[in-house]
Amino acid sequence: MRTMVIRVCVAAAVVVCGTPVSVFGQSQAGTGQQPAGAAPVRRLTADDAVRLALENNLGIQVARIDPQLEDLNILGARAGWAPAVSSTIQTNSNNSPNQNFLSGSQGGTTSSDQFTGNVSLQQTLRWGGNYSVGLDNSRLVSNSSFSTFSPQLRSSVALSYSQPLLRNFGIDSTRQQLQVSTKNREIADVALRETVATTTRTVRNAYWDLAYAVTSLAVQRQSLDLAEESLRNTRARVEIGTTPPIDIVAAESEVAARQEAVIVAEAQIATTEDTLRSLIFNPSAPDFWTIRIEPSELPPFRPSPVNVDAAIQNALDQRTDLERARKSIEADAINEKFYRNQTLPDVSANIDYSVQGLGGTQLQRGFGPFGPGTGEVTGELQRGLGSVLSDVFTNDFPTWTASLNISYPLGTSAAEASLARVRLQQSQAQTQLRSQQLQVMTQVRQAARQVQTNQQRVQSTQAARQLAERQLEAEERKFEAGTSTSFQVFQTQRDLAQARNNELQAVLDYNRSIVDLDTVQEVPLR
Repeated sequence: MRTMVIRVCVAAAVVVCGTPVSVFGQSQAGTGQQPAGAAPVRRLTADDAVRLALENNLGIQVARIDPQLEDLNILGARAGWAPAVSSTIQTNSNNSPNQNFLSGSQGGTTSSDQFTGNVSLQQTLRWGGNYSVGLDNSRLVSNSSFSTFSPQLRSSVALSYSQPLLRNFGIDSTRQQLQVSTKNREIADVALRETVATTTRTVRNAYWDLAYAVTSLAVQRQSLDLAEESLRNTRARVEIGTTPPIDIVAAESEVAARQEAVIVAEAQIATTEDTLRSLIFNPSAPDFWTIRIEPSELPPFRPSPVNVDAAIQNALDQRTDLERARKSIEADAINEKFYRNQTLPDVSANIDYSVQGLGGTQLQRGFGPFGPGTGEVTGELQRGLGSVLSDVFTNDFPTWTASLNISYPLGTSAAEASLARVRLQQSQAQTQLRSQQLQVMTQVRQAARQVQTNQQRVQSTQAARQLAERQLEAEERKFEAGTSTSFQVFQTQRDLAQARNNELQAVLDYNRSIVDLDTVQEVPLR
């Protein structure tokens, strides 16, 4: 009786009795049409899976929010330089009893009504100085004989500028916060790049796991076909009396064991498919749990030399954890500059300038008890708001003040303690960076070594699989000639199935190690 022999080529397709069959279970000669009511199928390459993950992966979506949050922190820091406008409108009425003849009013009561309105603009400038500009207007009505104007109109413009000369000159708290927030924004970008690279690695590995699971199922089904063919051969031999009936029990037991292996392989496909699904698809899509993922490529085996020194240098230049550490050191340098500045004396130059105008209804009084101008009202002279503002803007009544303020704490200040702490943190961070660099070099060397090891494993398992196929062919010919037993045939079949799985696993591990070597040059492996 002719015995069927099944071979598998890991890098291309499964061959069953000379007919090419896709490793994903469809004959290349088939129509490719899905049966009615079947779940939708999405055929993907590894690059397609990565692209979908960049669009839909929830972890990447979360990481993309961090730079936006840091942008808001930068805006908050810049708000310290925004100008502020303030305004006050106030009215006041005062009635007080005359206490003596100098109260300046008749009838025993001195009364006044005042309305005040002012507006001011204040701003801290980017170089540490700050200014304020204010416009004040008031109207006062009083029955006091000492009032020259009733109602009295007063307007004034005041300008003030203060500039630190030592402390807060090169850097202040606003500039420190802005610079540190900018560094944190850069760190958030690095963290996003790390999330993308880590997710890409996870997606590629999940894709190859699914491809391996599908191919492994094909191997298990081939092994089951071999067992079923042996069972048919055994039954035929029992019928013609060349084999004892007990051999049927052994053949049926072998078929049952390989059916179990097929069931386990099918479950593994579902598990790996769910893992990949959660990484690349939008969970809010209606077909998220029903769509089937069909890998359109197998893990390739393309051996190539590994330049360890170039990989190490690339990792030292691009690793995200090293870049984060460097930017944290830069942030510490900003803090060190700020606290060093805060230990300087507080020396500031101040300039204040104001100009005012006065007007209203000027009361002309005759001779009184205190001399001219303190007696009864003899006439009025109107001086309107236009004249008051003219006094202000023609600078008729200016007042200015210039000052230099100096202060310095005696003893150890809080800034000196903070400066010492930041310097210690800088030294610690530099040491940690050197330690991280050593770890990076070690990890890259290990990843490169793993690539070389898995490359040799693939070559070894390929040879083992070829030998197992030849051994099965020889064992089947011996069985046909009656010089072997069904047990030995089954054992050789199991050895071949194991050799095929070993080759598939070695190819998978080789591709995973390639992905790891690429990834370890950019992000730490977890």
